[in-house]
This record gives sequence, structure tokens and C-alpha cells, in this order.
Amino acid sequence: MFYKILADIVVLIHFLWILFLIFGAFLGVGNKAIKIFHISGLVFALVIQIFGWYCPLTHLEVWLRAKHDPSLAYAGSFIIHYVEGLIYIKISAWLISSLTLLVIGFNTWFYLRKKIRPKDSPCL
Repeated sequence: MFYKILADIVVLIHFLWILFLIFGAFLGVGNKAIKIFHISGLVFALVIQIFGWYCPLTHLEVWLRAKHDPSLAYAGSFIIHYVEGLIYIKISAWLISSLTLLVIGFNTWFYLRKKIRPKDSPCL
């Protein structure tokens, strides 16, 4: 039971990590430490996509589930495993890589955009 609880905690952390990678730029704009951590996470996500690796949190969760009950372990990506369970379709590694690049592109744009307001426009 202890390993199952730990595995569930890892799943929650993994989900929160993914949300942070997607939306972390909103927090990183005002905080340099968060920005550095967020950009590092995006670079790491890109590297594991390029080399076809799985996130270490996926390996940790699988190991914990196998320690609890070997029949609960699965092979594959955290995202693929849980998203498939939610929407009942197969998600290719190509689509995950594309979405990763989309998230990186959005966050890069968000960090680099300039807030330019015309001098005559009222401040809202």
C-alpha cells in the first residue's frame, strides 16, 4: 500500500510538472528564479523528446507500481498512458513531440514579447 500511495503522489507531481511546463511562463515573467527553472524544464522536455527518452518521473512511477503490484506496471510514456485512458485514442510520439514544440514556442513567445502601447492609448 505504501508504494501505491507513493506512485499516486508521483503521478500528481508529474501532472503538476506538465502544467508548470505549459503555463510556467505566466509565473516566470515576474520571478527570475522561476523563469530559469521553467526554461530549464522546457529544455529538458525537448531533449527527452529528441532522444526518445521517458521522463524520470515515469520511470519512478512504474517502479513504485511494480513494487506494489507487478501487474500494475506499464511500459511507455506517462502522457500516453493517462491521456489514452481519458480520451480512448492512441497518441503518437510524433504528436507528443509536436505538442512539446508548440508549448516551447508559446512560452518562448511569451517570454520574449514586448508590451508596446501607443503613447496615446489609455492604460487599462
